[in-house]
Amino acid sequence: MKDYESSSKKISPKVNALLIIDIQGKIIKPIFNKDSIIKNIKNLINAYQILEENIIVSEQNPLKLGVTIPESLPKTSFKKIEKMEFSLANIPEFIKELKNKKITNLIVCGIETHICIQQTVLDCLQKGFEVILISDAMSSRNRLDHEIALQRMTQRGAILTTTESIIFELCKTADRKEFKEIRNIIIS
Repeated sequence: MKDYESSSKKISPKVNALLIIDIQGKIIKPIFNKDSIIKNIKNLINAYQILEENIIVSEQNPLKLGVTIPESLPKTSFKKIEKMEFSLANIPEFIKELKNKKITNLIVCGIETHICIQQTVLDCLQKGFEVILISDAMSSRNRLDHEIALQRMTQRGAILTTTESIIFELCKTADRKEFKEIRNIIIS
């Protein structure tokens, strides 16, 4: 697998979006390692709200599967997209949001890795977006499904990293005024 740190590309904070896929009540219950996944998503949201502005939250069939769990919702502004399609890339509202904000890099977390995340990522890669997978902030009911999906997405060009790694990369320097807040998120 291609590791993000070994990539020569550096992400640009002005064109990123944090994409939180389907962290909903009925979907999260059987997810492998769900407590760790939720904690990492909360850390991403907290750091991203300090450093960035583009957060997109998706909900798969919320009438049947419930809404996003409260601890996985940003406190500041974000775009919420309800869907029936597994791939967000098939939702005109999603693509319009990315184009309007000139977003080129998608930082992806959520559930389930082998269904909605994988289909969204493969379609977004095909459309020319750079996709960064936060491997410890996504999961499936079955660990094997998660692992195989990560392999498939990285083989197609997605970049694999972890929560802490992407947070520090977005921060860029300890001289940044927000660094103390960021450090406190990581240590908590």
